[in-house]
Amino acid sequence: MQMNSHNSSTENALHNYKAGLGVFTEKMPELAEQYNAFTQECFKEGTLSKKQKQLIALGISLYSQDEYCIIYHTKGCLDEGCSEQEVLETIGVTAAFGGGASMSQGVTLVQEAMGELNQLKQ
Repeated sequence: MQMNSHNSSTENALHNYKAGLGVFTEKMPELAEQYNAFTQECFKEGTLSKKQKQLIALGISLYSQDEYCIIYHTKGCLDEGCSEQEVLETIGVTAAFGGGASMSQGVTLVQEAMGELNQLKQ
């Protein structure tokens, strides 16, 4: 699947994830439906806000070194109105547990994704 050269790496990663999920959903519709229902339930507003849940998910993504989820939940944080400071503090807390690997993803991939996603909003 060829992407236009003007697309950012963040856009490409999000596109690739959605495309892969689409193929999986076609081949495994019941499983995909159940998984989507479960995750929607997990991320809905509750005692914890959607914003807080996205920050938690970003931290877990950083800790587990899951680059697609790092990008996806960075976008989720921005979509839920997280400030740059909130995202940076999440990186810091995650680095306290995940060490250099979490910090390196936070200071590179997260910041790159935030910059590219903020540019798309303009």
